[in-house]
Amino acid sequence: MLLSALREGYGGGTLRADAVAGMTVAIVALPLSMAIAIASGVGPERGLFTAIVGGFLVACFGGSRYQIGGPAGAFIVLVAACVAQTGIAGLVLATFLSGVMLAVLGLARLGSYIRFMPYPVTVGFTTGIGVIIFVSQVKDMFGLTLPGGEPGPILPKLEALWAARDSVTPVAVAVALATVVLIEAIKRFRPRWPSLLIGIAAVTAVSAVLGLPVETIASRFGALPRMLPTPALPEFSAQAIWAALPWAASFTLLGAIESLLSAMVADGMSGTQHRSNMELVAQGLANMGAALVGGFCVTGTIARTATNVRAGAQTPVAGMLHAVFVLAVMLIAAPLAGYIPLAALAGLLAIVAWNMIERHEFAALTRASKGDALVLWVTFLMVVFRDLAEGIVLGFALGGLVFIRHMSEMTRLHEAPAAPPEALPEITRQPHDVVTYRLHGAVFFGSVARLGTVLDRIAQRPRAVLLDVSDVSFIDSTGARMVQTLGQTLLRRGGELVIVGARPALAQSMRAQGVQAPQVRFAEVAAPGVQAPN
Repeated sequence: MLLSALREGYGGGTLRADAVAGMTVAIVALPLSMAIAIASGVGPERGLFTAIVGGFLVACFGGSRYQIGGPAGAFIVLVAACVAQTGIAGLVLATFLSGVMLAVLGLARLGSYIRFMPYPVTVGFTTGIGVIIFVSQVKDMFGLTLPGGEPGPILPKLEALWAARDSVTPVAVAVALATVVLIEAIKRFRPRWPSLLIGIAAVTAVSAVLGLPVETIASRFGALPRMLPTPALPEFSAQAIWAALPWAASFTLLGAIESLLSAMVADGMSGTQHRSNMELVAQGLANMGAALVGGFCVTGTIARTATNVRAGAQTPVAGMLHAVFVLAVMLIAAPLAGYIPLAALAGLLAIVAWNMIERHEFAALTRASKGDALVLWVTFLMVVFRDLAEGIVLGFALGGLVFIRHMSEMTRLHEAPAAPPEALPEITRQPHDVVTYRLHGAVFFGSVARLGTVLDRIAQRPRAVLLDVSDVSFIDSTGARMVQTLGQTLLRRGGELVIVGARPALAQSMRAQGVQAPQVRFAEVAAPGVQAPN
């Protein structure tokens, strides 16, 4: 996409627009990257490394003109669990392996299939992630002191937080609340201003000047580095790979979905069309690159990508410049970031989580239909109380079953008016021995069970059956087998099955799947009220 954009011509005006957009996105990405890293159980510097290297590679090699890559809130739950089980080294290895998997998916041209995600699944897992992120920030927002480590699963986490309610720090609550109020006020009254950066900077400045007794980035993690680390490959021992593979698969699944959703959002806002397979390859390269510098999962980020489009970006250069600007801030102003209160970052992430909870869509889908509501709620509950990847897989499977049921209900078979003698030049029987049935919809494995009962009754009387398929849009191998079996049954009992109204493509498909003489005959005659096919 970068080369395509450059071939269109790249001048000073385009560079200025990209630079302004890149700077705007960097202002948003800087505090978010550190906040997401801290919430994920790693140091804030790893969030910066991920935004710099991953963000640059996504923009440089991606299939979207506006995609912005970096650490995403959707990964907080998975990354934190991976770190708890495998450590930082395992996380870095899982990120690298996920990059390989994503690149393979793109090279195998599977990107267009990954986009077929039911909307209730998307809303369910996004809302579930938002709930989990919000709960994960309660400890820092309230300045709670837990006697042991903070549990990962949400129910034990809530129990631990409630048990520590007496350790609430009023100053931390005030800092988090001030951050939320300031950011939201800027969004409302000055929507063009960088609300996240201004909110964090203002609260940090007040906290430092007044010497408020709150935990900061420096007090918990030490000073931030002022340069990127030397690239190094992760450990590739058999034991380490075996432990990292399940996490890599989860990162790949979520990363592919999240990045392609983000690219589609950019398409909708800009009127462009992304290349899904190229995007997956770029996400793979970005994850491998981030892992080489000790970063973690990279994906397309919807909020930052939308900011990039609104800021007037023209080409992928804007995304590359956003990474360069983040790097420049890290090189120049890293010591200042150490003063940021963790309660302020928790307030920022609380806003992110609240925005991720798609309240209106959730309510609308719950009311829409029982099938959509089932998929939505199962996905949501699985994500919150069980596992993110399992929630997506189960939701996708349920969505498929709901779709199959819906399609099968649209498939109908009914008796049509008797055909007049002049319409039966190829039928050897008298008109009173011929019955016509008209088939509508898609004939596939999901509808065969419903149709089979009717066809069994049809086959009870030996007669010629005209099966009009002029309204059939598709027939799979299971449906073709059903038709062939009906023909065999009629033939054994002295009857015959004649297919009429088949379009050439449908007739060819049926023949290729075994529907053929002598059990079934294709005729050029037309059923009553239907023109013969050309």
